[in-house]
Amino acid sequence: MRCDVVAIGTELLLGQIVDTNSSWIGEQLALSGIDCHFQVKVGDNFARMKAAILAALERADAVICCGGLGPTQDDITREVIADIMGAPLVRDEAIVKKIRAMFEARGRAMSDNNKRQADIPQGATAIAQMPGTAPGLLCPIGDKVIYAVPGVPYEMHEMMLGTILPDLRARSGEAAVIVSRVLRTWGQSESGLAEQLDDRIRALDGSGNPTLAFLASGIEGIKVRITAKAAETVTAERLLAAEEANIRALIGDIVFAIDDQTMEDATVARLSAASLTLAAAEGLTGGLLASRLTRADPGMAVFRGATVAPDAGARPGADGEARALAAAQAARQRFATDVAVAACGPEAGEDLPAGTVFLAAVGGAADRTATVALPGDRRRLRDYAVISLLDLLRKTPLPGEGA
Repeated sequence: MRCDVVAIGTELLLGQIVDTNSSWIGEQLALSGIDCHFQVKVGDNFARMKAAILAALERADAVICCGGLGPTQDDITREVIADIMGAPLVRDEAIVKKIRAMFEARGRAMSDNNKRQADIPQGATAIAQMPGTAPGLLCPIGDKVIYAVPGVPYEMHEMMLGTILPDLRARSGEAAVIVSRVLRTWGQSESGLAEQLDDRIRALDGSGNPTLAFLASGIEGIKVRITAKAAETVTAERLLAAEEANIRALIGDIVFAIDDQTMEDATVARLSAASLTLAAAEGLTGGLLASRLTRADPGMAVFRGATVAPDAGARPGADGEARALAAAQAARQRFATDVAVAACGPEAGEDLPAGTVFLAAVGGAADRTATVALPGDRRRLRDYAVISLLDLLRKTPLPGEGA
């Protein structure tokens, strides 16, 4: 069973609204074992909407149209679907009455144009869930189906969960789930990672399940997504776990987190488990590290603070790694923490390649320093310095972990 998504609204194309609906719908389809190969956006234009929906019907067994069910002149999803069905629109007076009651409950009068929302293509049915004034539509097209839902997320969610997903599962005639797991990595390029995993990807291409995909995510690293399909969740999760073990064996310790966990989440969790505290010297990163760590540790039980003075505590004239080490030691002393980190740039007059950054982590089983070359302008360099510094700390053995 395959279901494509057509998101409708000129505002989506202009970037005035981010299309989070399609991603949520795609996730729910996957959890129900329904394949979704295409998600497209189209503006409020009759001809282009019709072309987009017809193209989706050619490709898929079902199409979910999201948006364009409001009362204004540019809300024409009903009209387009009726045209595709070759059917007239018929006003459902029961829905008119329901919409009017919603307005009256708020002490407002219903405008005449709201009556348009009760127009249903002949042969279609209104979706039972109607949390707002726009009814959703279930529209059969031969042995295929078009669903139309409002663009308001909470209204769409109710219709998806209450009617559309159960209907799709019934139409598919098979019980299946699609689940994914994302391994977040740092320290390897996308092309390098693909090369490391080339043989494994070829083997999986032959079996078709599970599958691997890559997503370069800037300062969040390179993500490796494993996707498995099975008749039941426990079997799919077993496939994911086995494949995760295969990948980790091939790429080593560059995996720093799973799914939505960030590098700072992983850092705080690790230090918290060891009952250790952390401070930072942010002469180079200007408070960015503190901002990310306090998001992960809002109560500051682990992260105790940072200095944001130029290379605070560093020894002028020392080499870069020594300056970073001294800055980290000064931060550790100032905030009386178990562990501290620091990032420093070159001193004025130092003839070093652009993007050179010196890192240090102190207080572990062994202090660590590193020199890295980071890309981009000052803003991007600071972003990359933050995650590189946390990655250095990740690789620094903590007391009790061994050298």
